[in-house]
Amino acid sequence: MKDRIFKIALFLAAFLILIVGGGMIYSLTTGAMPAFKEYGFFSFIFSSEWNYTAGSERYGALAFIVGTLLTSFLALAICIVFSIPVSIFTGEYFKGTKVASVLETMIDLLAGIPSIVYGLWGFYMLRPVIMDLGLSKQGFGVLTASIVLAIMIIPYAASLSSQFIKMTPVDLKEGAYSLGATRKEMVTKVVFPTVLPGVISSFILALGRALGETMAVTMLIGNTNTIPRGLGDTGNTMASIIANQFGEASDNRLAVLIAIALLLFVITLITNSIGRMLIRNMRPV
Repeated sequence: MKDRIFKIALFLAAFLILIVGGGMIYSLTTGAMPAFKEYGFFSFIFSSEWNYTAGSERYGALAFIVGTLLTSFLALAICIVFSIPVSIFTGEYFKGTKVASVLETMIDLLAGIPSIVYGLWGFYMLRPVIMDLGLSKQGFGVLTASIVLAIMIIPYAASLSSQFIKMTPVDLKEGAYSLGATRKEMVTKVVFPTVLPGVISSFILALGRALGETMAVTMLIGNTNTIPRGLGDTGNTMASIIANQFGEASDNRLAVLIAIALLLFVITLITNSIGRMLIRNMRPV
């Protein structure tokens, strides 16, 4: 009887997730339909016009889609460069040492810092550096927002990747050493191919946070409703435009913002699905 009750509880918990997900999709879709009917689905997606003047309202999501993808994937690229060495450091070369323990503690602390704190740090510390380097006239823009985003997601990717590296079977490592492999060859040719699906999944989770990040990006990207022409240009993301204008939105513009939220949901879903396909097609060597 206890086993049956436990099984039913697990089924109800899983079913609740489906209900919540379905409810989210339904509410976003119904709320976004007036915007799609007014401006057309594809016209809304591929238009960068954003005019909320009464009597000549015209909205398009392209500028925000470009801003979201540009900042998120640039942040992911920076994250990969730094998180992989950190994960190898803590997960293999210095595993179990005090140095690795201190570094892992710092990574966990950084992962728990609220995004508003990262935004303030970027505003008062990073933005002047970007200005001094001549990368942006006012320090705001895609590059500044992407760097802060990268710093925010590095702890997630590094911590998860390190755990996967630690889970590599000892027999595989000893087999590589018995064949005369160096430690570097063992890591690059045995450990990493084995844990690659897990490492990719950690980057997908990090990308998911970057796609939906709001406050830090809102404070640093410049909040202009135009398509960025370069890394030093200002722009807006889908999350930042919702945060900036949701409080004063009503009727038509509210439906537009809900439509942007629905598109962000779809983009995240597509990104995660592609990541799952990549992981499924990989086989450890």
